[in-house]
Amino acid sequence: MTSVITRHALFRCFVRTRRLISEHRTPKPLCSDRSYATEEVKSPKIYTKTGDKGFSSTFTGERRPKEDHIFEALGNTDELSSAIGLAREFCLDKGHTFTDQLDKIQCILQDVGSNIATPRSSAREIHKKRTKFSPQPITDLETWIDHFTEELPPLTNFILPSGGKSSAALHLARTVCRRAERSVAPIVRSGEADPDVAKFLNRLSDYLFTVARYAAMKEAKEEKIYRRSE
Repeated sequence: MTSVITRHALFRCFVRTRRLISEHRTPKPLCSDRSYATEEVKSPKIYTKTGDKGFSSTFTGERRPKEDHIFEALGNTDELSSAIGLAREFCLDKGHTFTDQLDKIQCILQDVGSNIATPRSSAREIHKKRTKFSPQPITDLETWIDHFTEELPPLTNFILPSGGKSSAALHLARTVCRRAERSVAPIVRSGEADPDVAKFLNRLSDYLFTVARYAAMKEAKEEKIYRRSE
């Protein structure tokens, strides 16, 4: 099942973009001379039943137990994308201008998953070529972090996840990102995944921390400061 999800995920953002472009360029007729009433369009089933016995497939076709470290890391990156998606919805409600960056990050996380799901020990060259992870997203994150940091007041205290719904949701995504990074680290060390994947996740947690503070500032929400209990 994982291999199916991975292959679909590789093209999800690309297909979404192509569809939007097509809809914009091609006018739709108000009605059609052709009737579709008798046509039956079959959609592929979402369930495959191939994981019912507790095993799943990597992109290379290798069958592994579902508790394998590869699938643990894939689950964590999937959860991270969901957490960012939730935070993005809060940010959209407040009109934040960085939501397009969150969109891009979610697409890149699909690439992260593809690389993780392609263990080098069982991958052929065609697999490695299709799932190679580019270092460019790391550079992009660093550029964004530097931009937001220039607008933020200096950080002089430990802050707690707070600062409004947008900020708090971004902090939550940051903690999920840290977990994803921890689960990917041993895979990278063993040579089964690209080192730039771990670097990207490390930089992403810094980005989420920074943009969480930025969201709180823009919404004029107070960030809670850590104070030692008496």
